[in-house]
Amino acid sequence: MLPLKKILCPTDFSQPSYEALKVADEMALHFSAELLLMHVVAPIPMIPIHDDPVSFNLPMYEKEMEASAGRSIRQVAEERVSKQVQTRILVVQGDPAGQIVKVSEAEQTDIIVIATHGLTGWRKFMFGSVTEKVIRMATCPVFSIRVPAKR
Repeated sequence: MLPLKKILCPTDFSQPSYEALKVADEMALHFSAELLLMHVVAPIPMIPIHDDPVSFNLPMYEKEMEASAGRSIRQVAEERVSKQVQTRILVVQGDPAGQIVKVSEAEQTDIIVIATHGLTGWRKFMFGSVTEKVIRMATCPVFSIRVPAKR
């Protein structure tokens, strides 16, 4: 395996994503690599009611969602990433798979370490898989950590 200098690990604050973070942290320690810990705030779909959008300050809400995610991801980094690992935190808005790939390309990461939740059947059909999309679109290797879904 080639030495890794930059590892991207997206998190959705789920237990499976924390399992992927463990692996990314170990890889970063082993290779003395920088760890980019990332969260994507998905867009909020707006449903018009009687031709009027809901009276709701969407930009303010999105900013608060991003700020909240920033606080959460800093806490995750503090609690779950080794102190010896150089870590950078990224919080972006948009389509999760698209943003993960975009950041990976912009940052020229050597690998993406990402969890897959192990959804099957109708759940997989309905929700799709961010991990599958990342694997298809990424220009660098993707290390997928499968954590079986709880039944």
